[in-house]
This record gives sequence, structure tokens and C-alpha cells, in this order.
Amino acid sequence: MRLEVKNIHKSFGEKHVLNDVSFGVESGQALGLLGRNGAGKTTMLRIIMGVFDADSGGVLVDGQPIDRRHIKIGYLPEERGLYPKKIIRDQLQYFAALKGMAAPEARKAAAALLERLEMSEYAGKKLDVLSKGNQQKIQLAVALLNNPDILILDEPFSGLDPVNAMILKDVVTELIGKGKLVLFSSHQMNYTEEFCRDIAILNGGRIALSGAIREIRRSYERRTVVLSSPEAEKVERFIAGQASDITEKTERRQDAVTVTLASADKKMALLKRLAEQELNLDAFAVYEPSLNDIFVEYTEARI
Repeated sequence: MRLEVKNIHKSFGEKHVLNDVSFGVESGQALGLLGRNGAGKTTMLRIIMGVFDADSGGVLVDGQPIDRRHIKIGYLPEERGLYPKKIIRDQLQYFAALKGMAAPEARKAAAALLERLEMSEYAGKKLDVLSKGNQQKIQLAVALLNNPDILILDEPFSGLDPVNAMILKDVVTELIGKGKLVLFSSHQMNYTEEFCRDIAILNGGRIALSGAIREIRRSYERRTVVLSSPEAEKVERFIAGQASDITEKTERRQDAVTVTLASADKKMALLKRLAEQELNLDAFAVYEPSLNDIFVEYTEARI
């Protein structure tokens, strides 16, 4: 299954929230929908879910307008939408019924999800006795009750400690492996990098950048290298004195020396000079920007 967002426009009054937004993702993959607060991410996700319509453009599945009667969507919102004073087991079965599940099927799905998320012991408790992280896990269980074809996760790791974050990571990885289609919206770039092959960055209601993370990184000029060495100070001095003709800038931080070369084709020349001096190097690698660096670059100024 392939989900495509095509030329979406959306305004609220005079405010144009989304302007010609397009991207796509296939089953068995996760796409990171990124952007600063107010960029239009939540509006885009709600259009996909059918909470409200776009002014123009469309949401397609395999080239046809999405039919939400047959395509099951699970949604984990950034803001929790559960009942704090209600029993967790009862809430899960209630939400399962809203999704069209029969009572026996709902009980079975709720029990299985609570066990998978290591929350079975809380089934008979009220939601408000749980920690913020455990409430997030119950919210995830609600999103997964009907075994959705498309899973939308909006800041899913909010409030999770490292142990619970690991459980959630494992669950999402399993879902992708089972062929689910995942839309992942988060400001935590490390998680986006773990799950998502592709990203779409929204800025000012427009797509500022989209594509495969690996290809985006490799599109940057590859003339900066990072050297790791227990003799970093010695390496820095050598480069400044014996390789200044092929370098433009050198910076050392603890055991790492970052070198900007005069041109990308000077990498092997630098490595050869370092090898001839038998300097103690642990690593020699081309620098690639982190997803956080890319995000800041494309959202720092409003487009």
C-alpha cells in the first residue's frame, strides 16, 4: 500500500496553514513528518485522518482517494485523550467498540496489547494513578487496538523514561517489520533517524525538504573529515604545519580533530600524509550532518 499526499492546501480564515504539500510513504516504511511548532504538521495529520477536509488537493492510497471505511488508521496524539478516572481495561474495550470491534475481539486485543507493553498489572486500575510515561503507553495501546494499516505517531516518546522508550521502539520496529505504514512526527531527531528512511520537513506550511535521509546527507559537500585519535593535539599540530596546503580549517575537541579540506578530492592526500607520519588514528571519517543539523538549517528561517 502506498499513501500519497498530493498538493494539499488548507486555510483557516485568512491564515494559510498548508500550501501545496505533497509527500508519499509505502507499507513497511516510516516517514518522519518534521517541522517547528506551528509549521502545519498536526493539521496535515488530521487531514489524513479525515478530521477535516483540505481546501484542495487529496489523500490517496494506491492512487485512489483514501476510503477510511476500509483503511484502518491508528493515531497516537501529542495531547492525551483518555479518561483519567476510568478503569484502563474498560477504556480500551470502549475505544475498541468505537473502532467497530466486537466485545470478545476487543477483550482479546486489549489484553494482548497490555501484555506486550508490560502493562497487564494496571488493567484494573484508573488511568490517573499511572505515571506520565505509562499513560503514554496506554494511549499507544488505544492506537493499536484495531490493528491499523496506517499508524500516526505524534510525539510518541514524550514523557517516556529510557526503559519505556525501549519498549516503544521495539513495538514500532515490529509494526514496520509487519508491513505497517507509519507516519512519525517528533522533535526528537534521534528517534526519527532510527525509524524513518524518508523525511518531509514542513516550514511555514510548505515542504522545505523531502527525501531519503541518507541521500540528503550525502548531497552535502563532502570535504570535511573527522579524525579520532588519543594524540589529537599532535595530529592537529601536524596538519597545521605539514598539511596546511590542502586544508582550510582545523578544529580540535578532546580526542577529535575536524578538518575542512580545500576540496573534497584531498581526502586521500591527507590520509596518506597522516599514514606516513605513523600517527595514532582510531578513525578517519567524512563528516555528514546530523538530522538535527539539517532540521535547523531548513527551519531556522520561515520560508
